[in-house]
Amino acid sequence: MIKKGMIFTFLKVSFLLFICAITLYPFLHMIAVSFSANLPVMQGKVGLIPIGFNISAYKEVFQNKMLFTAYKNTIIYVVGRTLIGLLVTSCGAYALTKKHMLFHRFFSLMVVFTMFFSGGMIPTYLVMQKLNLIDTRWGVILINCVSVWYLLLMRTFFSSIPKDLEDSGKIDGLQDIGILWYIILPLSKAAIATIGLFYAVAMWNSFFNPFIYLNSPEKYPLQVILRQIVIANDMKAIEYAGEDAAAMPESIKYATIMVSTIPIILVYPFIQKYFVKGVMIGSVKG
Repeated sequence: MIKKGMIFTFLKVSFLLFICAITLYPFLHMIAVSFSANLPVMQGKVGLIPIGFNISAYKEVFQNKMLFTAYKNTIIYVVGRTLIGLLVTSCGAYALTKKHMLFHRFFSLMVVFTMFFSGGMIPTYLVMQKLNLIDTRWGVILINCVSVWYLLLMRTFFSSIPKDLEDSGKIDGLQDIGILWYIILPLSKAAIATIGLFYAVAMWNSFFNPFIYLNSPEKYPLQVILRQIVIANDMKAIEYAGEDAAAMPESIKYATIMVSTIPIILVYPFIQKYFVKGVMIGSVKG
């Protein structure tokens, strides 16, 4: 006799496998197309396995001289944005946990206010211009470097840490900055790793801000350069007639997606042990 628990487990596993399949299929399809020959791509015969193994799409992408400079710029932006974002987020979140802080309610309301209202693109651009941050790497790193949503999540996580630990730190002579550095942050590795990953992924995928605030090609991040590669090959498809015109731009589009996606995916295994705990931050308050 089949138990109800076994039926539920079977349905649960089947549902999760289905979600995994529909999630992985587009990714595997793009990999297959990017490594396939032109004719099968044009005929729409490529599924999950490459047909007529061909790396010409990747050759086309990596022939761009600015690609490796863009990789370097992107790494600088990602590291800078993540470190500054985590620093400000941690300090701000810890300050908001102190209800005895002067003007605590005012600062809390002001932080939440920015989640719903903003100055808009033109006022932001004018502010960046006044601060001489246009066409600078600091401009890309500093603009929107803190997410209010992540700050509130971090505040909730910090609030769940027992107050007795902070009191013991004060007895040992620690000030607020010492308590944050020596007690709170070491106990918040899961939250820091998770929010740091979110900051890094957001910066890695950022296109609009660098496109608006940067004018020098040597400062462009990866996403802007890849856009130029895709547009250049779309124009090539218009200029030429025949098999290459129909197939190569499609293969190059998928190859550019792989080039921009694989590096950031490789980061996940290194923080997986923290990520499982970190995704639950703010869900339960002790």
